[in-house]
Amino acid sequence: MTNTAIEYKNIGMSYGNNEIIKDFNLKIKNGEFITVLGTSGSGKTTILKMINGLIIPTEGDIYIHGENIRNKDIVKLRRNIGYSIQGSVLFPNMTVRENIAYVPNLLNKSDRERTNQAVEKWMNIVGLDRDLLQRYPDELSGGQQQRVGIARSLAASPDILLMDEPFGSVDEITRYSLQKEILEIHKKTNITVLFVTHDVNEALTLASKVLIMDKGKIEQFATPEEIIKSPASNYVKGLIKKEIKAYNK
Repeated sequence: MTNTAIEYKNIGMSYGNNEIIKDFNLKIKNGEFITVLGTSGSGKTTILKMINGLIIPTEGDIYIHGENIRNKDIVKLRRNIGYSIQGSVLFPNMTVRENIAYVPNLLNKSDRERTNQAVEKWMNIVGLDRDLLQRYPDELSGGQQQRVGIARSLAASPDILLMDEPFGSVDEITRYSLQKEILEIHKKTNITVLFVTHDVNEALTLASKVLIMDKGKIEQFATPEEIIKSPASNYVKGLIKKEIKAYNK
């Protein structure tokens, strides 16, 4: 099995005459925690959604574990890639248990015990009490909803997790708690994570590597330490200037 989890090859994306992504090439290794940082319109969410086929590039190809996703069943592809976005986006008519069990039920068919084990496992990992299992989303706090959303995205035990501003709608204390939990989940599972954020501190704190983008291009792809010590461009310097000052104190 290849050590490359995700590979972008010569990716281009245009909407009419508006070119969003141009000649984008990147390899992400198995088990890396990649944060994707950049201003609005830099292409962060676009490259994220290409991985699970929510956006199809106009040029180039994306490979998951060496396989071109153009040749894969898109439904099966999505079921095997976790996806967590800002706000919980839970099914409002389903209980917490039913929300988390949704994808495992599709995969496990009649094996209810296996699904129940998955629900229990991820409830525990994301720090949710069992007495919440029969509650509905509108009975939960914002932090609890976000935790259920993360548990649901991980319940089928995918080896790739996509996260698009997942903690953007919660308060600062809850955000810090969720950051600690996602790092612990990554440590326990060695899952490959792509995490889009606008928060520079969050990007540098969570990542094994940070991908900094501007206008659909890669400005820098390096460890947090390398980026702080040796920013590759004036754009990167401007983006992380507070962190550089704190580092040099």
